[in-house]
Amino acid sequence: MHVSCQNSASPAPIHQLPVIRLLEICLLVLLLVLPAAPALAVSATAFSETLPQEMVLDGAGVLSRAASADVTRQLDGFTAERVDARLITLKQLDYGLSLNQLGDALLQRWQPSGDANGLLLFLIDAQTNTSAIVASPSLSGQLSADLLRSTARFTMTTPIRDGARFRQASLDGIQRISTVLQGGEDPGVPQPTEVISPASNVPSREQTESSNAFTWVVVLLVVGTVVPMATWWVFSR
Repeated sequence: MHVSCQNSASPAPIHQLPVIRLLEICLLVLLLVLPAAPALAVSATAFSETLPQEMVLDGAGVLSRAASADVTRQLDGFTAERVDARLITLKQLDYGLSLNQLGDALLQRWQPSGDANGLLLFLIDAQTNTSAIVASPSLSGQLSADLLRSTARFTMTTPIRDGARFRQASLDGIQRISTVLQGGEDPGVPQPTEVISPASNVPSREQTESSNAFTWVVVLLVVGTVVPMATWWVFSR
């Protein structure tokens, strides 16, 4: 008795192989060409339910390792004033949510009831180049709303918008708030540094006009001297 064995899955016909290969190539090209999925919008629920141990939460990735270490050292100085301070950077906020609203939500999320330490949050939105500072109610007597608003809007936001200097913005904002918490006078908004332009070889308008006038004087003197002499020489022959 002869029993024939056949595979349950027959290979694709020869004439279909080029079509399948073409579809695979098209799929690969689409995967390479299509842009990556946008970053997920951030809200308070994206963070841990308890205050994180890390003092710098660089979700936007705008701080180098060295910059994060510098900022962490400055934030750690608030512990002497019985304040827990954190710096948070974001790539994109949830729709309709402001930085201050996010900060207030995180205060409620991270501030345990009865905790003696105050909570201070520095927030930076890397997408809009804006910043905000929020503090727990226990710090309102030392840190006024005007101070927090001015520090965020001018001390921090200005360096961010002027060359994406996130490290400088963070350190300047932390230093200003720290000075006030320690009982010092508010240093105010940092004065803008004067940029001295390098010397240019291109003459100014005044220099050009002065040079042109001098040239005309020389030309007139030469003409006034040479023409009479040439005329005398021609007629004296």
